[in-house]
Amino acid sequence: MGPPWAWRPVAAIAALLSVILLALSPGYGYHRDELYFRVLSEHPAWGYVDQPPMTPMLARAGIALFGDTVTGIRVFPALAAALLVVLVALIARELGGGRAAQVMAAAGTATGAYTLIAGHTLLTVSFDLPLWAAAILFVLRALSRERPRWWLAAGAVVGLATYNKHLIALLVLGLAAGLLLAGPRRSLASPWSWGGALLAAVVAAPNVVYQVVNGWPQLTMAAALSADEGAEMRVLFVPMQLVLFGPVVSVIAVFGFVRLWRDRRVRAPAVAYPVAAVVTLVAGGRFDYTGGLILLLFAAGCVGVVEAARTRLAGVSLAVGAAGSGVLALPLVPVAELAGTPVPAINEVARESVGWPAFTAAVTGVRDSLPPAERARAVVVTGSYGEHGALRLAGVPRVYSGHNELWHHGPPPADGGTAILVNVGPRGRALFGSCEERARVDNGVGLENEEQGMPVHLCRGLRQPWATIWPMWRHFS
Repeated sequence: MGPPWAWRPVAAIAALLSVILLALSPGYGYHRDELYFRVLSEHPAWGYVDQPPMTPMLARAGIALFGDTVTGIRVFPALAAALLVVLVALIARELGGGRAAQVMAAAGTATGAYTLIAGHTLLTVSFDLPLWAAAILFVLRALSRERPRWWLAAGAVVGLATYNKHLIALLVLGLAAGLLLAGPRRSLASPWSWGGALLAAVVAAPNVVYQVVNGWPQLTMAAALSADEGAEMRVLFVPMQLVLFGPVVSVIAVFGFVRLWRDRRVRAPAVAYPVAAVVTLVAGGRFDYTGGLILLLFAAGCVGVVEAARTRLAGVSLAVGAAGSGVLALPLVPVAELAGTPVPAINEVARESVGWPAFTAAVTGVRDSLPPAERARAVVVTGSYGEHGALRLAGVPRVYSGHNELWHHGPPPADGGTAILVNVGPRGRALFGSCEERARVDNGVGLENEEQGMPVHLCRGLRQPWATIWPMWRHFS
């Protein structure tokens, strides 16, 4: 058994975090991913071309239980953030941390910028972080306690995590490399670790079957993301490791790596971080793919900080960092002043959560200008799932998109010869006899994001049937 479990202060931190997140949930508005998940939630499936089903289905559950509002869809992310806080505190305890280390780990996690963003908004990472933390906790119990039965619990969590993102494979790869390089290698031969791997495979089987039957769409999606953002992600990787949960957390995480390395029992999880970082850099993955392992190192660092009698210094530093993280991650800056701050440049979630009502008004204004008979037949085609989701939320009929999974919801009906095109380039507009710009999106606060300044085109005279040309509208990003 480890040190006493400081459940009261840890639970208080977790509860306070969820209350704050829910209180601030209406700020700015839906993020584009939430608008997409809301649409996918209306089409339950074992998987989608760009992701497994967990996050869309949690969106469906949130809407059913708490209402079809921005707050309703964000209840589960807030609860997931609270669970993450508890799990990271338990990781600190597993590594020998007493009450002070556990509270520090909980507080630092709760106030990290990435935790706040993931808890404020319904994103896949909202649930990926606690799933990674749970898997790491169970692996640590198998290694540090020498109770190999915990490999089964770790395997079950890994299998479950595949229904949210397949990124959990990066953790498995990192841990396997760590065991091979740093030991204890006997774990690789243990029937319990192989039993955990088998259990993970069994739990994940329906998800894998979906991928096989549908030609591994996740690989197509991953290749598209790497081609689209790979170079940028490689440049941002190192600086964003420092910003992800805040610079103080990153500094403490460095000491955590050293502490793990000195303990032969848990060297493998320490090695998992650099392995995951290298794989992410080579593949051009997002800089946040290593977030779960940063929290492991931070928890270990909290134990080391307390042992070195640096608790007060670390606590003050984390408190200062918390203030910066809060302003960066949460809707604390009034929307009218947001454009004049560095927040939109750093926090994509905040930037892309502003202006959807103005976007919808621009599109519906063009649609409403049509004669009634033409308006009834007109279709709207968008270039992105966020635009599609915003229009669906507003109740606009006959909306289509070729973006990711939404392509499967088409093609538009054959009588849709009149189309309102948004975020569609010259190639798409060339398929019509005539196209003219009828409106331009203006969010009214001068915030530069993907929708600001977006032209809205009215096109007439479709040259070929939608059923014939729909394949060319499909794109992944």
